Amino acid sequence: MPSGFYHFAKRTIDLTLTLPALVLLSPILCLTALAVRLKLGTPVLFRQERAGLGGRPFDIYKFRTMTDARDASGNLLPDADRLPPFGRILRASSLDELPQLLNVVRGEMSLVGPRPLFIRYIPRYSPEQFRRLEAKPGITGWAQIKGRNALDWHSRFVLDTWYVDHRSLTVDLTIIANTFLKVITRDGISAQEHATMPEFEGEAQSEMENP
Repeated sequence: MPSGFYHFAKRTIDLTLTLPALVLLSPILCLTALAVRLKLGTPVLFRQERAGLGGRPFDIYKFRTMTDARDASGNLLPDADRLPPFGRILRASSLDELPQLLNVVRGEMSLVGPRPLFIRYIPRYSPEQFRRLEAKPGITGWAQIKGRNALDWHSRFVLDTWYVDHRSLTVDLTIIANTFLKVITRDGISAQEHATMPEFEGEAQSEMENP
């Protein structure tokens, strides 16, 4: 288990990098918000409950990338049908993730850690998969630099628990450095044949993906 010094240093790095980033990126944040307002309407920010450290719920922030298009019965259309070209650009550039810097400042997330998933997934975790909740969720993580959404669920959980067991300042800084390369190359933006990451159905799904 990481020492108290690691947690203190990690939080210090989070704030040291995030606060100046919010100032430097403020023109990009404002322009992106304006573009979202003009292209997709309101709300500009997408807020959704996710599982934080220990499974505690918190609201994650992103720039909106999808429309509210619905079928004749009033049901939301599939993600692929609600993700316009503008939304795809935001996702491909990772601009939609920038509001999560606010989550880092608030202490709900870290720059580095397992990506925060839906609360409804928690009962579907195996005991080993549940261990990913031992680390504060991050904007980027070990799974993100190893394949991001192109990974299947089993691989993502294996990489997340690897991070929990091996996290250190060296590992965190390595992940941050490699994240910039992934953003530039736009690697692993979406899962194969899916506009967004498919639903996690539980251990049975992981076994089917990895027989």
